[in-house]
Amino acid sequence: MNPAVRALRVAGIDEAGRGPLAGPVVAAVVVLRPGQRIAGVADSKILDPATRVRLARMIRRKALGCGIGWADPGEIDSINILQATFLAMRRALLALGVRPDVLLVDGDRMPSLNGLSLTVEARAIVRGDATEPVIGAASILAKTARDAYMERAHTLYPAYGFDAHKGYATPLHRRQLLEVGPCPLHRRSFAPVGACRAEAAL
Repeated sequence: MNPAVRALRVAGIDEAGRGPLAGPVVAAVVVLRPGQRIAGVADSKILDPATRVRLARMIRRKALGCGIGWADPGEIDSINILQATFLAMRRALLALGVRPDVLLVDGDRMPSLNGLSLTVEARAIVRGDATEPVIGAASILAKTARDAYMERAHTLYPAYGFDAHKGYATPLHRRQLLEVGPCPLHRRSFAPVGACRAEAAL
């Protein structure tokens, strides 16, 4: 097929982990084949864990390309969660082995593409994970990658229950923060973690 008339390759990008008190923020980018749909793909937040894991395997198998990027708690504390999210998105794009023509980003803002050697039409879409299947696929990869990381982190720091809440501010997590204090995975710049550290110092 003449490259000038081939169907456009559309990439979707989304993140998981902006809100938790601990752990990295993870971004994923997925490129599906033109016109391709993967049954069951939706916003990862409305899917149960087993369905997300099953779909993640299917997405990796059927997609033209995928990439995962991370920003760790130290980077989140250093540059703030929004900029760390954009950093993770840039790293995901760098890990992508396919050159897309169009980039759809979940949300109302986009990371800078400067220096990535990408010439794409790019736009942000609010609630794109619910309306654009390729963004929904990215949300599933980001969520499953982050969940798997936090489950492994539980073996290192079992006091916090990371395997259950994945770092989010549940009552158990807040209670353990007060009792044990933060660990290296906690985001010191987030108010609940900072408050626990201040209380521990009294």
